[in-house]
This record gives sequence, structure tokens and C-alpha cells, in this order.
Amino acid sequence: MTGGGAWRDDKRRVMDAVDIVRLIGEHVQLRKKGREWAGLCPFHDDRNPSMYVVPGKQIYHCFVCGAGGDALAFVMNYHKMSFREALEHLAERAGVTLTPWKPAHAAAGGGPDQPGAPELTRGRLAQASAQAARFYRTVLEHAEHGRQARALLEHRGVSAAMVERFALGAAPDRWDGLALTAQKQGWDTVALEAVGLIKPRQSGGGRFDLLRHRVVFPIHDALGRAVAFGGRRINDEDNPKYLNSPEHPLFNKSATLYALHQAGSAVRRQGWAVVVEGYMDAIACHQAGLENVVATLGTALNEAGARVLQRLCGRVVLLFDGDDAGARAADRAVEVLLGTNLDVSIATLSAARAAGEITAKDPDELLKTPGGLDALRRLLDRGVEALEYRFERLRQRAAGLGMSQRAAAMEEEIGRLVELGFAAMSPTKQSLVAQRVARVSGASEDAVRRSIRAAEADRARRARGRAQDPVSQGPQTPEPLPTRLREPHEHVLACLASLPTALDELRPDDLSLIAPERFSNATMGTLAAVVARIAQRAQRSQGPPTEELAGARSVADLLSDDEFADGRLQPAAVALIHQLHQWLGQSEPAAVRTHLRGCLEAARREEMMRRLRAGGDADGAGVERGAGGSGGGGGGVEGAVGPAAGGAGVAGVAGRLQQLRAAHETGTKDPRTVPKPM
Repeated sequence: MTGGGAWRDDKRRVMDAVDIVRLIGEHVQLRKKGREWAGLCPFHDDRNPSMYVVPGKQIYHCFVCGAGGDALAFVMNYHKMSFREALEHLAERAGVTLTPWKPAHAAAGGGPDQPGAPELTRGRLAQASAQAARFYRTVLEHAEHGRQARALLEHRGVSAAMVERFALGAAPDRWDGLALTAQKQGWDTVALEAVGLIKPRQSGGGRFDLLRHRVVFPIHDALGRAVAFGGRRINDEDNPKYLNSPEHPLFNKSATLYALHQAGSAVRRQGWAVVVEGYMDAIACHQAGLENVVATLGTALNEAGARVLQRLCGRVVLLFDGDDAGARAADRAVEVLLGTNLDVSIATLSAARAAGEITAKDPDELLKTPGGLDALRRLLDRGVEALEYRFERLRQRAAGLGMSQRAAAMEEEIGRLVELGFAAMSPTKQSLVAQRVARVSGASEDAVRRSIRAAEADRARRARGRAQDPVSQGPQTPEPLPTRLREPHEHVLACLASLPTALDELRPDDLSLIAPERFSNATMGTLAAVVARIAQRAQRSQGPPTEELAGARSVADLLSDDEFADGRLQPAAVALIHQLHQWLGQSEPAAVRTHLRGCLEAARREEMMRRLRAGGDADGAGVERGAGGSGGGGGGVEGAVGPAAGGAGVAGVAGRLQQLRAAHETGTKDPRTVPKPM
């Protein structure tokens, strides 16, 4: 832009053209209250409408968490956009032409791969994803390269209207179709790597594509931007059947539902949503006229997805196949949704098949049979209430058990219900739950209520124990993290938080490098203590951390485990991991491991400097021990600065100190000087 006055004028024109009620109403179900509108606040876990939108002042405000501002502030906070990105989005919505703007980095003339390139922002990632979406769409329309993908879609009965509505595409049958096109067109290959669509070859140079010879399903965010992609194989011999691009700052798999952008208005209008298991099921439902249908992204519905739906509607029907995998997904979804104020029911195709009403194995197949739409509507209408479904599953599991085993199963179920928030349920709902548990177990309702009270008391005791343990308690109000990772030990902590299995990179005394007292930020110090406890649990298992922690994608996944910490630290852990991935420009485990090794070396050198300043051992032996010993490929003094010169004693230590200081001054302390993984 040409000056400060220009952007102020742009903002005024955009704000005058934006209807804040309509804007926020696209993401939150709003109800009119007098002159204002009320809805669930999307900026905290809101159970009762606490956010008010005031159209007369064009502002919003939450009376619980304090979030508020104008339309621009909402877009910036909700979609995590910069000021300029949010202004451009609102201007496009309102049809306002902004003053031409030239980024400061453009004057330097640096391309995306050059040193003068701009920071890897969310805007760059969005633009790269949009370019990839256009590429895949062009391939699908190509007479030769898209022929097999079009044939597959036609065979599956996907109409041209649905291809357009969901912006379907195709990846060509070659290793580097997108990579070569990006290079020829001058696209941002760094950003394309960051969103996981192209990857550098391990040898020979160049890049290759993630998606090859597949039908491509763009995954859109709430703004309708393609932020991730799923690929379905065209050749049945290719594995896996579905392949998805990885998470990145624009794409949180847990908080994203496929087809929500296409289904959002119908969900708000009808007041309920249907959740299915796959891309094709969702598309088939939309094609049949059921437009309030979304799909999970290869996982069970989780807390983040439930919160998204809770803001849009009051009722959810989970439509599952009913096989073992579908049943497990339904069980998990029921647990998640019990903690919300949504009315939840479960519909399974297996029940209709068992009754001889249908033969189809999934909604897509059912909708292709005569009368399939009516059959699906009946199935949805007959959905079993979530608690009823859960207790029926419990009854089936308990049917073949003896008395002791059944009692143990009931106690386990009661404990789980308490953890899921039994105390927060209404008295009527609590009574119904107790009656159903009694009926399934064969015990009296009084006995069930006594067991519930005992489970609640046990939970309270464990909570008090955590409150007395500063490691598990964490900061009462977690201190905000620094905006950037600066020191080697901060990078080491972020790597271990991102990839717990990388604990096997640490030497026995390396945990001292991330001792809580080393961090000036209290939240990072508490996270460091949590990482230490995870390492101790891995050691107790008498196996490598990779076996003990294989199920955890990050430390954030472990923070709900009573042994480590409560959920208050989860946002901080996620933020720390995102900082690391943004700094690296990617989130691949191999890249995190490579970066961790470099930062460990820098942290060990820093530790040696600290020990030497404190006096060290007169013969220098303590210096080597402080660096992790002589083994380990250069972790000690010789590995840090080369073979030691000079004799033992004080003179030897002084010589080594001089060498270490020289190495330290070359930048080994700053992780930004550690080469990024190639």
C-alpha cells in the first residue's frame, strides 16, 4: 500500500460493507435476542451461549472469555489470519477493491527459495494449496492424463455437478507432475513442501509428488479454501487405498470435517448434522439431496470436531457401517459427544442389513439402489440415542461374563462415565444413566449410585494429588509462550514435544539440558517436567521409547493422561509444536529428528561452556562427563571442537575453554544456524 492513510481508508470501506451478523452466523448458530444476537463462543469451550453480536455497533463480545471486536478482529482470531489476509478476505466477500499493496520483501527481488524470501506465512501456505488445487483440477479435465480418474468417478456415479461442487481433481500417473509444474510456473515450492504435497528426493536432487495416480479430494476450511488433500487410488494394486496430506499450520486434522464448507448452511438451517465415515459417502449424500452431511477424516469424531458441530446445530446423527472399526469409531464419538449439549443418536447400516431391509455396505452403495434415499432417511430417523447405544454395547459385552467379570466391567463403565462428566449431567439424565447401568448389571440402582459416588470420590482424590504435585499441576494460568524459539534447549524441548519417540536420541544425562529451571518461561518449564516424566515412564517399561510411546503423536496427546498433567497445558503444547513446525517449514518426523540432533549438539556445547565458566574439574575429566562422555559421535569436547590440544590440568582446560568460546562465537548457540533438514 502507498501509506498509512490508504489502509485506514480500505478498512473503513470494508467494515462499512460487511454484515457482522451474517459473517459470524456462517460459523456459529446465532439466535436473536432483542436487538442483539447470541451464540456459543468459538474462542473457548462454551456450553451456554455467552457471545453476543451487536449489529448496531458491528461488534461481537463474549462475556465469559472476553473475546470481542469488529468483523476484522473475528476473522483474524477465528481463522488465525494476519491483518492483511483478513482484510483481503473481507474485501473479496464484500466486493471492495483494495489499494494496491506490495510486500516489503518484493523490493529485494528474492524468490521463495532465496535468502531474501518472505517468511513462510499462512498466506503463502494458502496460496500454494490453491495452486495445487487448480493443478489437480486441470489434470482431471485433461483428455489423456485425467481419463482414468474421470472413468473411476463415472463408475462410482459421481455427477459433474458434484465434481464441480467439491472441486475434485486428479494426480497424474508420474512421480513429479506437480513438482515439475511448480518449478516451471515459478510457484512457491517451499510452501508446497510445507503443506506436504511435494518432497525433496533423498538423492539425485529435485522433488517428487505425494499424490500420484489418484483421484484427489480437496479438503476445505471454513472459508472454502483448499487447505489439504486426500487421494484415492485409481489402480487397485496401489497402496494405501487413501492417502492424505499431513497437518500444517492451516490444517488441523482433528478440527476439520470433510464437506463442512458445502454442508454448513444446511446444517445451520436444519439444525442437525449427519456424520459419515468417508469422502464418497458424504458426496453421495449431497448428490442425493442430503446436504447436511459431513465426514470425519479417517478418524473417529473427536472433541475439536464436536465443538465445531456444537456451534452450528443442536443435534447430530452418527451414521456408521457397524463393523468392528465402525463400532469403535462410534464408541469414541459417543464418549466425545456426551460432554456436549448436543442431542446425539447412532444409526448403523449393519442393523438394517441384519433385519433384511438393505444389503448395502455403506451409504454410497445404499443410495445407488432403488429406494435407497428413502431407506437411508428411515435409518436416520430410527437412530438410537447415544446412551442407549452405549449401554446396548455394554450389555452385549457383559452377556457372556461371569459374576465377578461382569461386576468389574460395570465398575469400569461407571468410572468411565464419571470421567466423561456424569456430575455435570442434569439430575434427570443422571437418574436415567443409573437406571440403565443397574438394568444391564443386574445390581440395584442404589448400589450403582454408591459405586458412582465412590468413583467420583476417587477421581477427586486423584485431582487433589495432582494439585499438590507442581509437575502435574502446571501453572494455574499458563504463562503465554514466547513468540519465537530462540535457545537450543527451547528447540530441544519443542522437538521432544512434537515427537515423543525421539527420546531415544537422548543420552542418559541429556535431560539435564532441558531441566525446568533452565526456562525463563514457566509454561515451557512445566512442559519440560512433563517430558522428563514421559522419559521416566519409558525407562520403567524396560524398552525403547518407540515401543512405549508409539501411540502418541505428540506430547499434547499425552497431557490428558493422569500420570503426566491435566488438559490445561494442551494448548501450550500445541502452540509450541506449531512454532517448531513453522520454523522448520515442515512436520515430518525425520526432519524433527534431524533438527533435534543438531540442537542437542548446540545445547551440549552450551552446557560445557556453563560448566567451564563455573570452574569445571582441574584435569578436564568433568568437562567430558558434562558433555555426555566420549562416546556418541562427537558429543564430548573432541566432538565439539576437534582433538584436544595441550596437556592435562588447568592449562588443558584453559586451552579447551578458548576453543569452545571460539566455536560458541561462530553461532553454535543459535539454533537458526543449525542447517535445516534437506
